[in-house]
Amino acid sequence: MSGGSSCAAIHRQTSAGLIYSGVSVPFEDKMPQTPPFPAMYGSNGYNKNLYKAKEEDYEGLYYHENNLVSGSLEALIEHLVPTVAYYPDRTYIFTFLLSSRLFIHPYELMSKVCHLCVDQQRLADPQADKSRVKKIAPKILQLLTEWTETFPYDFRDERMMKSLKELTHRLSTGDELYRKAVQQMTQALIRKLTTLSQYEEALAKINSSVTDRLTVLKTKPQSIQRDILTICSDPFTLAQQLTHIELERLSYIGPEEFVQAFVQKDPLDNDKNCFSDHKKASNLEAYVEWFNRLSYLVATEICMPVKKKHRARVIEFFIDVARECFNIGNFNSLMAIITGMNMSPVSRLKKTWGKVKTAKFDILEHQMDPSSNFYNYRTALRGATQRSITAHSSREKIVIPFFSLLIKDIYFLNEGCANRLPNGHVNFEKFWELAKQVMEFMTWKKVECPFDRDRKILQYLLTAPVFSEDALYLASYESEGPENNMEKDRWKSLRSSLLNRT
Repeated sequence: MSGGSSCAAIHRQTSAGLIYSGVSVPFEDKMPQTPPFPAMYGSNGYNKNLYKAKEEDYEGLYYHENNLVSGSLEALIEHLVPTVAYYPDRTYIFTFLLSSRLFIHPYELMSKVCHLCVDQQRLADPQADKSRVKKIAPKILQLLTEWTETFPYDFRDERMMKSLKELTHRLSTGDELYRKAVQQMTQALIRKLTTLSQYEEALAKINSSVTDRLTVLKTKPQSIQRDILTICSDPFTLAQQLTHIELERLSYIGPEEFVQAFVQKDPLDNDKNCFSDHKKASNLEAYVEWFNRLSYLVATEICMPVKKKHRARVIEFFIDVARECFNIGNFNSLMAIITGMNMSPVSRLKKTWGKVKTAKFDILEHQMDPSSNFYNYRTALRGATQRSITAHSSREKIVIPFFSLLIKDIYFLNEGCANRLPNGHVNFEKFWELAKQVMEFMTWKKVECPFDRDRKILQYLLTAPVFSEDALYLASYESEGPENNMEKDRWKSLRSSLLNRT
């Protein structure tokens, strides 16, 4: 085997497995190249006689215990392309399409794949053996289908669509069966891209309609303003509606966004960064913004009421909502609610908290305790994941991870190991691990929300005005006065700067 593991200097091996920046990964969980993972990739595998994995080594690919661990970029691209006698592993297809964008732009990869298909199978030759074309066409079409289904956002690039149309035209010429299959694939892709555009437009509309809560307070008397308890007083119902928002936003995050969020210039590439010219991870960013919004909404709802007993009632309500989120498997909303309640403007309200029964909140905080690398949360997440695997109902399938921690895990995996080995080869060992984490997320995001939608509650959660951090502090000091000189000075400063704004 050529070249050692590039992670040797960064991670250490223990009896528990690999340690990536404090995140333990058991050996048995490492994703092999062969055979495919049916549990991870679904049961719709391929005909074993038709799609055989190559056992022999390619020139430029290196294996260890039947796992592909490294290779030159060109050899890895060639390994992606089907032949009459070979079709690549589904695990390999996903892993390479996910990670290759660190080295080559998707449209350049598509162009190379098209050229390899055309050259190897002599598709451009009018005298090409028709029976040979009939044997290879379904395999190339299957590869393109997997690409368009799993990474549809790549095809927002016109250059991708151009290559796709050129290759599929060669495959479908003169054969009605393949022409129909190409048409179905293209229509499914266009539907996905249209839905994405509609989602982005809806998000932009929601964001443009959100106003600052302080502005609303100035224009409307307190008595006619709505709050969360007037919209929904049942914790279980609110937890269900939060889960609707979470699952919808999760569903639009493309797997490639986890890679593109951290993409850096490839040291062997003299050209500019692949993704400097457009938004790299907009759906991922929108989801993180939703977490922040929910945290601020919780803090706003608590700080806004004038009466102490009302504030205490709102806190107890959100504690119950958080507990229902935990039971559902919605860990992201759970953590956003806890984050909101732990913001300084809320936590300083000692008289208010004195009227709250905090035992349930203490249990929830214990579950999401960050110590030992979020050990308690990770244990609960494993339990929810296991429940999802053996689920008999769609409700039991719900797993919504604490998203910021998932991103952090992927970030540390990315930073903890080099993308290339000293000999310039791609470190594919790293990318099996990356694909494993992203593929688990792909399973979670496909779950459809089983709860009924309540438009009024959803509208409030998405558009109700929230306080800025300064406005939260001001509301907090108005509710329970400053306790020391520093707080008094801040209160005076906030009053003069915020209340005098026009």
